Amino acid sequence: MADIDVPVLIVGGGGCGLSASIFLSDLGVDHLLVERHTGTSHLPKAHYLNQRTMEVFRQHGVADSVYEVGTPPENMVKVRWRTSLGGDGALDARTFYEMSAFGGGALHDRYSQDSPCLSSNYPQIRLEPLLRRHAEERAPGRLLFHHELTELSEDADGVTAVVRDRDTGQDRTVRARYVIGADGGKTVGSMLGVQMQGPTGLLDMVSTHFTADLSQWWDDSCLITWFVNPEGAGSWGSGAMVPMGPTWGRRSEEWVLHFTFRPDDPARFDEAAIVPRIRELLKLPDLDMTVHKVSHWILEGVLADRYRVGRVFLAGDAAHRHPPTTGLGLNTAIQDAHNLAWKLAAVLSGTAAETLLDSYESERQPVGMRNVDWAMFTFLNHMVIDAGLGLMPGGPPEAQVAAFEALFSDSPMGETRRSRAAEVTDTQRTEFQAHDLEIGFRYDAGALVPDGTEPPPRDPMGTIHHPTTRPGHRLPHAWLDRGGARVSTLDLAGPAGGYVLLAGPDGEPWCAAAEQIAEKLDIDLTAVRIGDAGDCTDPTGRWAEVRQIGDGGALLVRPDNHVAWRTTGAAADPGDVLARVFDTVTGR
Repeated sequence: MADIDVPVLIVGGGGCGLSASIFLSDLGVDHLLVERHTGTSHLPKAHYLNQRTMEVFRQHGVADSVYEVGTPPENMVKVRWRTSLGGDGALDARTFYEMSAFGGGALHDRYSQDSPCLSSNYPQIRLEPLLRRHAEERAPGRLLFHHELTELSEDADGVTAVVRDRDTGQDRTVRARYVIGADGGKTVGSMLGVQMQGPTGLLDMVSTHFTADLSQWWDDSCLITWFVNPEGAGSWGSGAMVPMGPTWGRRSEEWVLHFTFRPDDPARFDEAAIVPRIRELLKLPDLDMTVHKVSHWILEGVLADRYRVGRVFLAGDAAHRHPPTTGLGLNTAIQDAHNLAWKLAAVLSGTAAETLLDSYESERQPVGMRNVDWAMFTFLNHMVIDAGLGLMPGGPPEAQVAAFEALFSDSPMGETRRSRAAEVTDTQRTEFQAHDLEIGFRYDAGALVPDGTEPPPRDPMGTIHHPTTRPGHRLPHAWLDRGGARVSTLDLAGPAGGYVLLAGPDGEPWCAAAEQIAEKLDIDLTAVRIGDAGDCTDPTGRWAEVRQIGDGGALLVRPDNHVAWRTTGAAADPGDVLARVFDTVTGR
């Protein structure tokens, strides 16, 4: 007999596993989380939280606690490219490009129109303890840190795991219906023979987390500064710097600087040389700095060949690993957990068939592939910027200095070079203005009923988002009035795993049918008619612009805010239609 018996075992207590715990708790699913380390991350790691992630956190009551401590919007308005932070030479401390980023500056109105949430920024070293507090409040005693998975086996009825207490060395047996592998790819995937496919071993990235007073050199409105200078011989060699708080803007106490070595460079593990190199790259030779941690990670772009193996599901870095550019790693991980949690809850409660769980892989693996490809693309595009500046890979230092002198020269060709550099650097909006990539991803196959329509146009640069209610897409945001309170369309699906049917002004038959279906199938389904005499009104007219259904139409929204089905108008027997829709979506 097992020592512990739970419906779900989560392996891994990072951002993905902790989020999964929060979501499952809100859905009423008992679970156990085990994490091999004694605590949460001691590295800053991921920091940018995009709008979709903040929407997920809003649904589960976490967003406000992140906004309270995260980077204020005014301190993450832009990114900039600069030769160095300090220095008094002719090529030093020169800013040669700035770009609105993360929904700030010129992007604000567009981002605000499309979501009830602004992006945020909070490094993983601080975010994970925050998520752990939320998780432990919801599931006291169910998070076991310094506990390691050592064995995993499956039979027809469930999974048996052996978990070792690393403090005592004692083993315990855990019996679970399902397992979420959110361990960063350290254990679960290899136990199951999952292959990570894609290029790896490309570069050794070095991240240095340190404390220093940089207030006299930093721009308060800037979140990331990219350095490109002759000494670094290009973007990744010169480095990128991000404030890490806990105070934000120029008063940030902590910072991270990322730069690269070739994997075969013997100097890459010479940590005694890191501080002098940072001072050289920043052109601050007397900078007083305290290094907290120097970490190495190998650049790769890999995707798991399977997201599901029997009763085990891979999420986060266990399923996809790629460069940090565009900030897709942690965001994708949290969204993986969000997609999976409501499906596990539905199957465990008996309101959906086991086959619903197959949709996790069919929906999330294509998103993972797209994000791996995009992150690799945006990482390598920084080298295109180098070329636009006239830098030559592997060129002698004299040639690199000459390229910068030509760039800043007061001459017609200098003006032309700066214009070219601006045009090329602007292509990096694929990283910092990836609005559609962040909230416009869609599911083409899975827990949905396609309606045969074509998807909206996609901006190949990932910037312009076209809201749509087409099945598989995220429900568009619009502000509604509900009994005098302002709510987002996204707020209509709460954290407890219910579906929402949104009907047009004349969609009362759909609402009546939804009430009957909810009772008949014992499904949590709320019907909301939007119109002057409905449950909600559309005071700004925005919902009318984006709903893409007629006054007599309706659409069904899943617990994760993705559209499962829609009809543009009325039906002769709406109850029969909805029954068949739920049969398809839930696999019943």
